[in-house]
Amino acid sequence: MFFDQLINSLTLGSTYALIALGYTMVYGILQLINFAHGEIYMIGAFIGLIMVSYFHLPFYVALIIAMAGSAILGVCVEKIAYKPLRESPRLALLISAIGMSIFLQNSALIIAGPAARPFSQNINYGSFTIGGMHISTLQITIIAVSVIMMIGLHFFIMKTKMGKAMRATSYDQAAARLMGIDIDNVISATFALGSALGAAAGVLIGLYFNSVDPTMGAMPGLKGFIAAVVGGIGNIPGAMLGGLLLGAAEVFGTIYISSYKDAIAFTLLIAILLLKPSGLMGSTLREKV
Repeated sequence: MFFDQLINSLTLGSTYALIALGYTMVYGILQLINFAHGEIYMIGAFIGLIMVSYFHLPFYVALIIAMAGSAILGVCVEKIAYKPLRESPRLALLISAIGMSIFLQNSALIIAGPAARPFSQNINYGSFTIGGMHISTLQITIIAVSVIMMIGLHFFIMKTKMGKAMRATSYDQAAARLMGIDIDNVISATFALGSALGAAAGVLIGLYFNSVDPTMGAMPGLKGFIAAVVGGIGNIPGAMLGGLLLGAAEVFGTIYISSYKDAIAFTLLIAILLLKPSGLMGSTLREKV
């Protein structure tokens, strides 16, 4: 029983971590909470659904297309809703983010309708038992894909030229510009990368719960934000840790404390804000994006 729930918590937590990475990367660069990120997650899930159910593409091909489509959407959102307001007060950016979130969600409602759609039944996943622990191949797929993406992101941030430019920009944007770094390109790359990770989470969650709908980004988007704050918003390893902790808190809290898992998530957020406002890793890891 315990190990079954541990696998469930890792499955849920790894997707929260992917969403949280999008929040924390954008915050690290612009100090902006991108509330439209949940809707990008939703649109990524829809792209994956269309690719799998209507074009009958293999799952991993659909996942890559969903990530690419959402990366382009993320860049468009940044160019339209945030770039013209970069020199404005942060409240203006926050309002613009909320407005873009509402716009994307309502656009999806108009185009797709409010009904939830299942993924194609052609995708079948089996399960097996190890030492009394039941694991589905879908759970392994979700955890493996998430871990690969997080490792890939870490490599990208630490080893590539663009990753180093992101880190430099997150430390000091003005100094990075003086060093010849194209800040606009860095910001676009940050939105593209964060949106792609959010889309991957959307496809994985849509497949896990076999349901995609235009409002699916609202609560997971908030949970991703909570995970980012718990880990220390602006801190990439913190976002990963926060996602896994939030998944564990929800799964085990639902079993041992209360069935109101959303309340557990927000209680965790309040507790972190009261006890350590900078997040669990907010003051110990200095490198951020």
